Amino acid sequence: MSLPDGINPDRFARLIELARAEDFADVGDLTMALMSPEQRAATGVWSMAPRKNGRLCGNALLPTLLTELAPAARVELVRADGADVGAGETVARITGPVGEVLSAERILLNFVQRLSGIATLTQQFVRAAAGTEAKILDTRKTTPGLRDLERYAVRMGGGCNHRDGLYDAVLIKDNHLAGTKSGRLAYYVFEMLNGIGQLPVRPRFVEVEVDSLDQFRELLVVVGIDVILLDNFDLPGMREAVRMRDSMGLRGRVALEASGGVTLETVGAIAGTGVERIAVGALTHSAPVLDIGLDSAG
Repeated sequence: MSLPDGINPDRFARLIELARAEDFADVGDLTMALMSPEQRAATGVWSMAPRKNGRLCGNALLPTLLTELAPAARVELVRADGADVGAGETVARITGPVGEVLSAERILLNFVQRLSGIATLTQQFVRAAAGTEAKILDTRKTTPGLRDLERYAVRMGGGCNHRDGLYDAVLIKDNHLAGTKSGRLAYYVFEMLNGIGQLPVRPRFVEVEVDSLDQFRELLVVVGIDVILLDNFDLPGMREAVRMRDSMGLRGRVALEASGGVTLETVGAIAGTGVERIAVGALTHSAPVLDIGLDSAG
């Protein structure tokens, strides 16, 4: 399979099989079975177009999807993933047997609509933070099994990916620190980080979550932390955290990440505080699909 970087071919193949199973079961397309063999074999041409403006994502999956679901069909990709597209604009043309293409139609659209919706919402967040140093990041709040695809959609929307999963980075959150006595946070985190050399792989980064400026102040003295996550901080708290970090000469060594209830209405002000990273779970858990149709073109 020829797929975009970051999409595991084996996992995607399993997704296609799951999609096929939930649509066809072990019976097939009953509606198509009522058509004559001649009707099913007739060649049709279809145009894929969004019904609203948005950011396109998922077109790059169509050749692989058609190979598995409608092998006699061919696709022309008119627009590339990451393109801004308008309502009614043709983004792909599919030619092939009526029976194969119409049976595969919903699976094709489900993938492209979902990913285009994520890319479109991500683009909106990125634009709202424009003019600042802040990057918009996704989170692990992804649809089970779809993480590769949804993270790809975030990139196509101009956002950035956080950790791949639990296996590639260290993120010490409040639940990991539950019960830690006041004033002992730095020691506890330092002791945890002493074990990094015993891990099976070197983490891409080490991040620690705090929920107060007192906790933040403690962690600034711990060597080995790459990112400090400011969880549900208000704007004055974020600005003060940036000031404290910079006053210690740690800009460029310790990045600050804002997280918690970030919306399109608030992300611009958050980005203006000087944090370098803004994590937005809504990119993947709350993105509406971009409505896309596949209509006969001849």
